[in-house]
Amino acid sequence: MNKKVIVVTDMRSILLKFIILAGMLLGLPLLGIVLAGYPIIGYFEFPPKTQYISHAPFSWIAFAAYTMFILAVVLPLIIRGFRGFKSGCIDSFNKYSFPWWGWIGVFTGIVAWIFAWTRFPWFVCFQLHTFFPLWFSFILVVNALCYRKSGNCMMINRPGYFILLFPVSAMFWWFFEYLNRFVQNWHYLGGDFTPWKYFLYATLSFSTVLPAVLGTRDLILTSSWLEKGFKNFAKINKFKSKPTAITCIVLSGVGLLGVGVWPDYLFPLLWISPFLILISVMTLFGENHALSDITSGDWRVVISSALAAFICGCFWEMWNYFSLAKWVYSVSFVHRFQIFEMPILGYAGYFPFGLECAVIGTIIKKGAKPF
Repeated sequence: MNKKVIVVTDMRSILLKFIILAGMLLGLPLLGIVLAGYPIIGYFEFPPKTQYISHAPFSWIAFAAYTMFILAVVLPLIIRGFRGFKSGCIDSFNKYSFPWWGWIGVFTGIVAWIFAWTRFPWFVCFQLHTFFPLWFSFILVVNALCYRKSGNCMMINRPGYFILLFPVSAMFWWFFEYLNRFVQNWHYLGGDFTPWKYFLYATLSFSTVLPAVLGTRDLILTSSWLEKGFKNFAKINKFKSKPTAITCIVLSGVGLLGVGVWPDYLFPLLWISPFLILISVMTLFGENHALSDITSGDWRVVISSALAAFICGCFWEMWNYFSLAKWVYSVSFVHRFQIFEMPILGYAGYFPFGLECAVIGTIIKKGAKPF
């Protein structure tokens, strides 16, 4: 009986968090547009095709400012990680055998990669649909590598959690697609689908995001350099403070209210606000989240999550570059020095995105307990 009560309580808590997040992410940007007196019809176009935002041109001042801020945050962590590598710990992948399903992932990944980047006439009707098999293969391989290194992986040890990640991932990324309506930092090329087909094909592709990032995070967490470098690092206690949580929610709400009105200046909030809202709500609930461990100096979850999203981001951008159905970017002030389609500073957005994935993963773990 007690277990049932705990499960019901957990599900109510999870539902309440998503209601708060959804209400703020869906409602506030649109409210800002309405208050500013902008026409809202374009924000409901589906599939989204119209480009109604004119982005600010490249600015050396903005580029330098963003670069210095990113380096100020990232460089100390890189130095710390390098010290972990220098400690002399060498990770071994020879503890367990590489599973048979991992080899399937390697084979299907190579085949999907070839088909994604070539233009065989006999494959033309399937050319637009290589994203899911390519990324599902990636998910198989990172789980197989994690299993070979540690004897554990989410596919084998947490199958309920692993399966649940796919539908949650699709819903999770649709929120970012919605927020992108207000800043238009990316749009898609190469496919002309009816609304229902667009929704179905996009949802299938979006379902791979969380399993890929969190599977990569699990692999990184098995690394000895991570423990040597970040298990005992800087202690920051502010992330368990309820006044800080309330302040973050208010500031995020104000930012979301203005993101569609001043997209050139507030577009970074697309990645930062959902994360701040989630961890702030969890703090107010008295729950642990992706930043909780750094209050005791343990940065392993933070570093592994951010690095996992960055690694996946590099693969996303690489595989996207020569694909038929692809996305392209338009980023205000810093759109220069592109690596594949992404301007170089845009890769920094994957770091907070990895933390958002970690927060969602923590919440979903509670929902996956009955499985």
